[in-house]
Amino acid sequence: MPLPWRILVTGASGFVGRHLVRLIRDRWPAATVLAASREGSVAGADETVPLDLLDRAGMAVLLEAARPDAVVHLAAQAAVGESFQDPGRTWRVNVDGSLALAQVLRDKLPECLLVLASSAEVYGLTFQSGVPLDEAAPMAPANPYAASKAAADLALGEMALRGLRLVRVRPFNQVGPGQSDAFVIAAFARQLARIEAGLQPPVLRVGALDRWRDFLDVRDVCAAYIAVLEHADGLPPGVAINIASGTSRRVGDILQALLARVPVAVEVQVEAARLRPTDVVRVAGDASRAADLLGWRAASAWDDTLDSVLADWRGRVHAPASSAG
Repeated sequence: MPLPWRILVTGASGFVGRHLVRLIRDRWPAATVLAASREGSVAGADETVPLDLLDRAGMAVLLEAARPDAVVHLAAQAAVGESFQDPGRTWRVNVDGSLALAQVLRDKLPECLLVLASSAEVYGLTFQSGVPLDEAAPMAPANPYAASKAAADLALGEMALRGLRLVRVRPFNQVGPGQSDAFVIAAFARQLARIEAGLQPPVLRVGALDRWRDFLDVRDVCAAYIAVLEHADGLPPGVAINIASGTSRRVGDILQALLARVPVAVEVQVEAARLRPTDVVRVAGDASRAADLLGWRAASAWDDTLDSVLADWRGRVHAPASSAG
């Protein structure tokens, strides 16, 4: 795919999207970066496109006008907790929206590459095997979000057999500056920042701590998307690629590492509302394919990741009109 590209990022105003748009801009200054967002402009983008995944006709008009060479599809309902509360919306956005986008691209822009942000959550109960999972592991989703991502992953994978230019990326748990407190490490950091600032009592409410997850710095995940764009022409059609650090970390140990970074005594309380109806104890990923096909490996130092998340929330709780409150 010759440069300069026209690269469209859906979900560009979200946590991962904001990081990815900036990285694309830094990597390819000559590219035209299109941000699909209905929440205003996105730093680093050349143009904002008000794309609605649930309006196929309107989406077709917008995409034919934008004529992207590649679409990185990040837009999703990504919070597992919210997926239990409203499974229907999760499926509409993650499955129906992704199918509609893929069908428009295949029918109207068949040369356009679609990079689908799937999820390692699709493996679900298969993690009970206790071994790091590669892309051949069976899908066995354990929550509505995971089921919706598995359905989209499989459906678009089948469309790749019928002409869709597709790469499926399955990142493991992502963390970094700008993440919502619907996710565990950000939830810890937000509460600690508020306690430091005197905005809440020194009590930190948590869910299950005896869980192991393969966490990745969001900037490493975005580097993987960049590598997919760089290597796209040499990748097998519809290929699935895990993005994993290869290291499982206990959630309770991460909490202790964050507690050691604050100068106040904090009481930790387990809150039943934060526990999931179904859960997987240990998650570990095998990203050998990413190393082989993309030359990608996680590069961020874990302490730097934790420092950046806590610093981000300290800034957000002090910001005027902050959403962190």
